Amino acid sequence: MSERVKTIILGAGGRDFHNFNTYFRSNEGYEVVAFTATQIPHIEDRTYPPDLAGPLYPKGVPIYPEEELADIVKKHGAREIVFAYSDVSHEYVMHMASKALALGCDFKLLGPESTQIAGDIPILAVVAARTGAGKSPTTRKVSDILKGLGVKIVVVRHPMPYGDLSRQSVQRFASYEDLEAHECTIEEREEYEPHIARGNVVFAGVDYGKILEAAQKEGDVLLWDGGNNDASFYKADLQIVVVDPHRAGHELKYHPGEANLRSADVVVVNKVDTARLEDIRTVEQNVKNVNSRAKVVRAECPISVEDSGAIKGKKVLVIEDGPTLTHGEMTYGAGVVAARQFGASDIVDPREYAVGEIGDTFRKYPGIGPLLPAMGYGDAQVKDLRDTVNTCPADLVLVATPINLVRLFKDRGMDINKPALVVTYDLKDDGGLEQAVREFVKDKLGK
Repeated sequence: MSERVKTIILGAGGRDFHNFNTYFRSNEGYEVVAFTATQIPHIEDRTYPPDLAGPLYPKGVPIYPEEELADIVKKHGAREIVFAYSDVSHEYVMHMASKALALGCDFKLLGPESTQIAGDIPILAVVAARTGAGKSPTTRKVSDILKGLGVKIVVVRHPMPYGDLSRQSVQRFASYEDLEAHECTIEEREEYEPHIARGNVVFAGVDYGKILEAAQKEGDVLLWDGGNNDASFYKADLQIVVVDPHRAGHELKYHPGEANLRSADVVVVNKVDTARLEDIRTVEQNVKNVNSRAKVVRAECPISVEDSGAIKGKKVLVIEDGPTLTHGEMTYGAGVVAARQFGASDIVDPREYAVGEIGDTFRKYPGIGPLLPAMGYGDAQVKDLRDTVNTCPADLVLVATPINLVRLFKDRGMDINKPALVVTYDLKDDGGLEQAVREFVKDKLGK
């Protein structure tokens, strides 16, 4: 037998583990000597545990910061580097390729045929061209359509395994108590809570082969709820891709968003109610140029605030979804739209008041601007977020995240010292999405 190819997987605690599980774990032609981690705080300096890594890796696989890549290559004599995370520009990917080549290594991207898993029930996947394009409201809309057609669904969410990987191998969420039991971060809660509120069962974790085995026993259709702009881990019978005209052109410039777009069955052009017409047309032309077979659906993302009159004339602090502002590179979201629409006198810049790890986030992502990202990957970061809110000289807080952060703070004994309003947003399309889902159900289930 020839010598195993020593390999390093570059990741962010999600796609990297999936690629390992599906392609490398039982492959005697390779030896994965390390993972590296980036994008998400506190996910390095761990080990992918032996019980998940399999018999070829009795000691597991170490996880290092990506900044140590050169030292890891030298230490282990690595010959191949596999790129396995999402929502980065094509230029960024090629810079990483150049680093790999300069270190003497091959550089690889694994495709769907090597990593996607087929299910025993029909699979509908919702993914995107960029983080923050509107996957979550689109997934909720699709969920409502399916259930309205009498279809029993089970949701599988893209991974967010930021804690004990062995404990998180297969996670099932059917109640708010499950969120506490699994010690979910703010980012996890943002994705799971809206489904739980609808009565949906959500699976997530690390080993998506085992997750599939468990999940498909609980529904007629599996609904894949994507993360970032990553591709589905499962082979989809219908793939819906969400694009964002507020970042027109990005649908062709980011990895793996462009791949998603090129393989889409349905493309949802979201936020047409707040985007410029010329940007909407640019996105639609780009879709036509690379995937003329896809059905294009226009959708609005209307916002609502329970007591919108309270915003008028107030200095407001706006809290937006964390990943959308950080590696998603959005400079505003639903909270800013609400502040402007309902007459806020000013949007308070939180940067000079940022505490602890929230300050670190602003330094790492200087393009965020005068908004507060809802970062909360651990108790310390949640506290820093609360302390930043309390320090800012605002009259009112607008919380434009998929969960009620005010309630989360209270549940953890971290009350904030100023009034807050929650901004909600949903998807309203031109009817094309329901038509596509109905055709999918009729074809796959005969309903």
